[in-house]
Amino acid sequence: MSRFEALFEDEDDIFRGSPQSKYWDIANQVSEDLYRYDFDEIMTKIAVMEKMLMQHHDEEELDRIIDTYAIMNQSEIEEHKKSLYMEYAGRLIYKLSD
Repeated sequence: MSRFEALFEDEDDIFRGSPQSKYWDIANQVSEDLYRYDFDEIMTKIAVMEKMLMQHHDEEELDRIIDTYAIMNQSEIEEHKKSLYMEYAGRLIYKLSD
C-alpha cells in the first residue's frame, strides 16, 4: 500500500475529487514563484532519475522500457501517481506556511 493510498480508496467521499484535481486546485492557489520553484524541483528529480538510468540504457531504449513498464503495470502506476499528486500537493501546502 502506498503512503497515501488509504486516503483515496473512495476519492469522492474524502476529497470531492481525485488527487490530481486536488493538486491542481492547490497549485492554482499558490503564487507563481512558489509553483515555478516546486515544478523546478520536480524536473530536477526527473532529470536525476533519467541520468541515473541512462548510465545503463541509451535514451531510446529507456523510453521503450518505460513505455512497456507503464503498460504492463498500469494499475500500480496509477496508484503511485495518486500518491505523488498527494505528496506534491502537501509540499505546496507546507511551503505556503513557511
